[in-house]
Parts: sequence; structure tokens; C-alpha cells
Amino acid sequence: MKIVVLDGYTENPGDISWKALEDLGEVKIYDRTSYVDAPIIAERIGDAEVVVINKTPISKATIDKCPNIKTIAVLATGYNVVDYEYAKSKGITVQNVPVYGTDNVSQYAISLLMEVCSHIGHHSDSVHKGEWQNNADWCYWHYPMIEVSGKTAGIIGLGRIGYNTARILNAMNVKVLAFDTFQSEPGKQVAEYVELDELLKRSDFIFLHCPLFPATENIINKNNIAKMKDGVILINNSRGQLVVEQDLYEALESGKVAAAALDVVSTEPIKADNPLLKAKNCIITPHISWATKEARERIMNTTAENIKSVIDGNPINVVNK
Repeated sequence: MKIVVLDGYTENPGDISWKALEDLGEVKIYDRTSYVDAPIIAERIGDAEVVVINKTPISKATIDKCPNIKTIAVLATGYNVVDYEYAKSKGITVQNVPVYGTDNVSQYAISLLMEVCSHIGHHSDSVHKGEWQNNADWCYWHYPMIEVSGKTAGIIGLGRIGYNTARILNAMNVKVLAFDTFQSEPGKQVAEYVELDELLKRSDFIFLHCPLFPATENIINKNNIAKMKDGVILINNSRGQLVVEQDLYEALESGKVAAAALDVVSTEPIKADNPLLKAKNCIITPHISWATKEARERIMNTTAENIKSVIDGNPINVVNK
């Protein structure tokens, strides 16, 4: 079994092992493959039967040039970079890793909120620059400090990650509202299900934990922002396309949205002309909510199990059945 990994560096920059894949066949690993150079993608796949990717696109044209492909294994949950319907028509399975980072992503969402409310990184940098030792007062702060306890948080999308974030917020004495088309009994134990407009109206903090579907794309837009509380805080470490970035920029500049903390943007890596790079009170990190070593090891192990299931003739975690 020939296995090619097209963009392995993000999954494994050198701190974990590829052995789980190497035990399954002949493995060729590329740290990076151009996302826009389709001929290079096809050339590197060659006669491989298993293609392992993270964000390298696999198009119809690439599939046609690589007739040996049996499965495309995605080192992530999202698989929109693959023409999975065309792959299905060619008898190629597309597999993902559906669950690996629930705790990590929830932890990161709360960390983003706490950074907005407490400005820990900023004040640590200030101390290291000498401002405290030269200060006339025994303490100082550059931004208002916000107490989280007693506030109301709205979570759009109460799946695994949203549910876990709600549990953490409950422990912090935060009232949690949730908007989701599917309501569960466990969800009712940690949040009050409401309609979207009510969530927008009542929430001090809004977390985006929903998948990217036509119904959720651009859900944070000018009209919905207008329904929010003045001074609301937005947290998004789900998908960048949930937000109309120009609308959020304008809301941050006007103060309607007091702050935003984002781990995702609409085009990644971020483009230099993204308006949020110039917005007031906007924290942006490079899509790393998922990236703990523990989570990446789970991705590796699940991907190996996915590939082995294809070899055994009983594929699992197939997204294009």
C-alpha cells in the first residue's frame, strides 16, 4: 500500500511519530504542497493508493490524473477541500477525523474570552517592557477589566464543543443560552435553548460553535449585529465564514461590539487586506485551537485506523457514502 502525505507539517512538525502510518505501507511525506498548483499535487500523489491531507485541495482534475487512489484521508474534521462527491463517483472513499479536540477547542474558546476580559498577555508584555518598575502606583491597567461571573453567554451551535464550553461557563457562574436546530436533553442541562434573535438580544458574550452550512454562513452580519447588546464580546474559533468580516470591522470600530477574539478567518492563511487586521479590540490567532500535541496524536491514530479499515475492506469515518 503506497501512502502519500501532502501537507504533514501542521499535523506533525516533528514532535510526534508517523509510525502508525508507516506500519501500514510505504509512506512518502511532504511537509507542504502548494495549494494552488494542481499539477504538483497530482505529480506528488503519483500512483499512491492512499492520499493523506490536511488542507491541500483534491479536485476533480487531480482525481482524474491519479487513478490508483482508493481513499483520501483528511487529518481533520472538515473535508471541504476535497471534491468528495466526485470522489464517490469514482469509488474513492473520503475519510475524516470526526472527534479529536473537543476539550482543546472549548479550552481555547474560554481562553479567548478570558484574554479579552483580563488582558493578561498585554499586561505581561507591559511589565516585561519595564512599565511596572517605573510606575508611580503599585498597580495599573490599560483596559477595563471585565468580571465574567454573573454574565450571560450565548452559544450558537450546541454540539460536542458547544456543550463542553457551556459546562465550563456554568462552572464560572455564567448563564448560558443556546441556539441550535437540534435540541438534546444533555444540552438542556447546561443551557437554555432560545431562538437566535433572543440569544443575540440577551448575551454579553457570543460563542460560535456551529458548523459551516448554508444556513450558518455569514450568520454574524450587519443585521444580526444590530440585534446584539451594545458592548457584546464575540468569540469565534469555529469557521471564519460564519462572519461577514467587513460588518464585524465596522461594529468594532463603532463600539457596538466591544471586542472580538478569533482563531479563524474567512480565508486562511489570513490575507493582508483582511479588515479585521486593522480593527479595534480584535484578537486574532492562527487557527490553533485544535493543535495541542495530545489532539494531534489522536488525529494521527484515528487516521491510521481509517486507512487500516480501507485495507481491511470495511472503511470507517467515511464522509461520502
